[in-house]
Amino acid sequence: MSETQRQVIISTQDMWKAVQSRDRSADGKFVYAVRSTGIYCRPSCPSRKPHRSKVSFFALPEAAEGKGFRPCLRCRPRSVRARDARVQAVASVCREIESRVASGEESTNGLSLAALSTAMKMKPHQLERTFRRLMGISPRQYADSQRMLRLKSRLKKGDNVTMALYDAGFGSSSRLYERAPSHLGMTPATYRRGGAGMRIEYAVVDSPLGRMLAGATARGISALYLGGSDDKLEAALRKEYPRAELVRQPVGAGNLRGWLEKILAHLRGQEPHLDLPTDVQATAFQRRVWEELRRIPYGSTRTYTEIARRIGRPGAVRAVARACATNPVSVVVPCHRVVREDGNLAGYRWGLERKRTLLERESAQTAESGIEK
Repeated sequence: MSETQRQVIISTQDMWKAVQSRDRSADGKFVYAVRSTGIYCRPSCPSRKPHRSKVSFFALPEAAEGKGFRPCLRCRPRSVRARDARVQAVASVCREIESRVASGEESTNGLSLAALSTAMKMKPHQLERTFRRLMGISPRQYADSQRMLRLKSRLKKGDNVTMALYDAGFGSSSRLYERAPSHLGMTPATYRRGGAGMRIEYAVVDSPLGRMLAGATARGISALYLGGSDDKLEAALRKEYPRAELVRQPVGAGNLRGWLEKILAHLRGQEPHLDLPTDVQATAFQRRVWEELRRIPYGSTRTYTEIARRIGRPGAVRAVARACATNPVSVVVPCHRVVREDGNLAGYRWGLERKRTLLERESAQTAESGIEK
């Protein structure tokens, strides 16, 4: 066995020891996921240590996400570069597949194993074998899973089935329907009409920016809207989550209480670093954009071009703008911190005046308290 192959394979016992000791040298070698929270982390994550019985290990973040886990917002495991050359190659292939599926390129240009392996400077059989060992599925199956995630997202938003299937990269309805029972658990039309819904508890309160609706599942914030009318805010929530069970709660009740207090404190300038869990539906591209937005420091701004470049898609400026416009958890994911190239404010779902107010308050609070940007 080569040295490279030995590096890829780490014993479960060694991985657990690295997690217990928060070993920074293990970052990039694997990630661990906690089944009780649905979150995965890098080994050195400073969060509370989990119980061993609730932990699973994965060679790559993409493999953890393929099992339904979400990246930790504290340690940001996606930002760590893999140590092993073959793991890096597989991660690059995953990113390429995600990028093409998100942009719609995958269905037209194709993603043959030969093309992917050439780009990675590997032989096709080497890439296939390594990918299967690390991800548990083939590159083609991973592309299918990404298309299905995109399809689910479009259907949940209420899109027409035909438009949704082509947007997701399915070349024909027959290809989709033969996969639907195993991936959706039902036909696409049934999934669009109902399916298994989320339970979102929400409250509408006064905030420094007018009325604010905050909604959440047990896993995290699912909606944060700003406006002047409770009826319009609730209508926006129903439109965003047409399948969900929506339950209005008294202020200070349910899962939302602690998160709501932090959001209001943040808007008052009392809690600059707002790092709350979210539970939202998103394509791979949207998620990458939103993760990058959360990296923008309090009191700072970035341009749409900068965000596109930072996620490795310099030509996708318009797509970045769309991802900002469709962000359902404003403030928590600070899309207000993205401006035009000339520094002027671009569109904001909740109005340019609110965007201007948010930026001015953050800038003033940063200058007053000496917060490092």
